[in-house]
Amino acid sequence: MEARALKIHPDDDVAVLLSPAIAAGTKIVVEGRMYRTDQAIPSGHKIALRPLAPGETVKKYGQPFARVTQPITEGSWLHTHNAATTLGSNEAYAYTPYSSPTPHSPLPTPSFSGYLRADGRVGVRNELWVLCTVGCINRVAEEVARQAHAKLAGRGGIEGVYAFTHPYGCAQIGGDLQQTRRAIAALAAHPNCAGVLLMGLGCENNALRDQIDALRVADNNRVRYFSAQEVSDELIEGIKLLEELAEIAQNDKRTVQPLSKLVLGMKCGGSDGFSGLTANPLVGVLSDRLALAGGVSILTEVPEMFGAEKLLMARAKDKATFLATEKLINDFKDYFRKYNEPISENPAPGNKAGGITTLEEKSLGCIQKGGATAPIAHILGYGVPLAPNNGGEAGGIALAYGPGSDVVSCTTLAAAGSALVLFTTGRGTPFGTCAPTYKISSNSDLAHRKPGWIDFNAGRLIDDGIPLEALADELLLDILAVASGEKQTKAEQNGCREIALFKDGVIN
Repeated sequence: MEARALKIHPDDDVAVLLSPAIAAGTKIVVEGRMYRTDQAIPSGHKIALRPLAPGETVKKYGQPFARVTQPITEGSWLHTHNAATTLGSNEAYAYTPYSSPTPHSPLPTPSFSGYLRADGRVGVRNELWVLCTVGCINRVAEEVARQAHAKLAGRGGIEGVYAFTHPYGCAQIGGDLQQTRRAIAALAAHPNCAGVLLMGLGCENNALRDQIDALRVADNNRVRYFSAQEVSDELIEGIKLLEELAEIAQNDKRTVQPLSKLVLGMKCGGSDGFSGLTANPLVGVLSDRLALAGGVSILTEVPEMFGAEKLLMARAKDKATFLATEKLINDFKDYFRKYNEPISENPAPGNKAGGITTLEEKSLGCIQKGGATAPIAHILGYGVPLAPNNGGEAGGIALAYGPGSDVVSCTTLAAAGSALVLFTTGRGTPFGTCAPTYKISSNSDLAHRKPGWIDFNAGRLIDDGIPLEALADELLLDILAVASGEKQTKAEQNGCREIALFKDGVIN
């Protein structure tokens, strides 16, 4: 029996097992050369292509990703039992001007059907949202949205009424309170939100008036609000105000929009050894194409840039963006240290089971969602939306400050302005955030086992030998259909819509 493994870059010291899990003694073929393993190796994990001694640095994707801790023989399994992270202190980075190479793909010219908002943003859904200043009224807000959805969804252009709740706002103080307020304000201005009802309780630190003052919505006529302590029946009041919003939003119509108006959020969750080979490079092609068209894709998960940040910095559009990227990275490292946590406390158990050994390895696969040629054009603080792109002059990648947690990072992407989130995964999840969340599996096994979760199978790059650009053509067409309202994501069909805010501070 022979197994297949892939050497990604000529400088790599390892290859990734493409075949199903193998037993000890199995022959493995890498670029025509035969290796024999002395132990069982799971699919998606790595084999050493040469003998490695303790202390040596190991390369994958042509970049260092681990340090050897135990002697490793040629053909043996390399993972957490014999290799470890090299991450440590903050680094000093050197700026080099970036010149984007000539793209191999022609400039894409597709369009989609979306909702043009007053500030020039374009939404892919026309929904009414209920947002809360405080977690104490979550269940009430959900009941208001449920009853209003039953009454209003399908009226004219109204595509749904949804409550997005969180547990904060009651006793938060200082910067942490401001962070929560900023995120809620950003969600209220989301292009998929045709009208927002803000519900307060009346005694919370995140006072309703302060939350209203923080809003930066394009059309104030699409905002309604009340404090539950000040009305006799909060259900009646909430539904009445949503009906007022529906009278306005029901007249919204989809119109043909250029690709540059489609802001995509790029997220990977439950990554495995195939994520950096299939799903992430696939959406990276879309990032490059979107940038060529003058559009923007947004990346967050800052800890999952650690160890690969120099590759992103090398694509900064100018020195100011380079310095902002450096600050983004080092500020998040300092966030870890503030709580006495190691900056390498990642990957998660599921990532390790899928074949990822260190955070550097995970990061090198993760950043591929940002493509290979698109410039790093925007750096966003947490809860700060991307400015409307009305001229196509600011195409590229936006980096948004936020953690790697799936629910929090997808909410971060939505708050930054992503109309649609592309979520690559090797392990699978039913989760969906407030923006349509489109799941792309890194391997075919997951796509076949969980068809109710997965929208697109990137595993076909390996299993069927489909060229990357050809599969990217297919993926783009399907995403444009979702953006145009011709189909829903699996998460939308399953009713998986939720948010989680990034908390960093004291509750009194």
